[in-house]
Amino acid sequence: MTRGTGRADRDAGLDALEEALGHRFTQRAHLVLALTHISSVTGVQGSRARVRSYQRLEFLGDHVLGLVVSDMLYRAFPHAEEGELSRRLADLVCEEACAEVARAMGVAAHIRLGAGEDRSGGRERSAILADIAESVLAAVYLDAGFGAAEAMVERFWRPRLAAPGGSGRDPKTALQEWAQARGLPPPTYRLVERSGPDHNPQFTIAVELPGHEPVEAVGSSKQGAQKVAAAAFLERVTS
Repeated sequence: MTRGTGRADRDAGLDALEEALGHRFTQRAHLVLALTHISSVTGVQGSRARVRSYQRLEFLGDHVLGLVVSDMLYRAFPHAEEGELSRRLADLVCEEACAEVARAMGVAAHIRLGAGEDRSGGRERSAILADIAESVLAAVYLDAGFGAAEAMVERFWRPRLAAPGGSGRDPKTALQEWAQARGLPPPTYRLVERSGPDHNPQFTIAVELPGHEPVEAVGSSKQGAQKVAAAAFLERVTS
């Protein structure tokens, strides 16, 4: 575990989170900021509120993650062409993958949310969890440098490199190939519902193929919901 100088007044809950992350923060303020959703920021509005939430850290973490995963893929697949590497990268850094990482980190209980966002299920919302995974990564980077951030990516993202579904194909492509092999037309994706505020929309998408029951999924973007629906459809018809 990466060790810092620590503080006498450490919060026991965050101690446990640091243990799970594999990093003891020298400046815990980085971690606290990484867990702070804009809905919990009071007293200021607009850009000042965004600066006091995890949004700047999420921006930084997104780019740190992209670099580390790109390097990891480049070394792991020496014969892969650029297109395959790009597809694998997209699979590993997409919203669904980052949300899964956040759940593995155990961050949900520690996210600082406004009361309304908390009541509406924000603590389990994939879009928020994905952002938190990236903001926590950025917090580690700021606290201890690139090596510590790289170690965190190795710990939480590398196991997904060889996991089922890490083949470089996204679920929509895999489902289209499955349908084509059975003489079926390409899947269609239908918007069932759009809900939530403009700044945090939720899309319910149904994927449909002739002769099969539709499968619905929800995501913070149409594309994300389509991928989740395709993956769920494939799981149902192949299990």
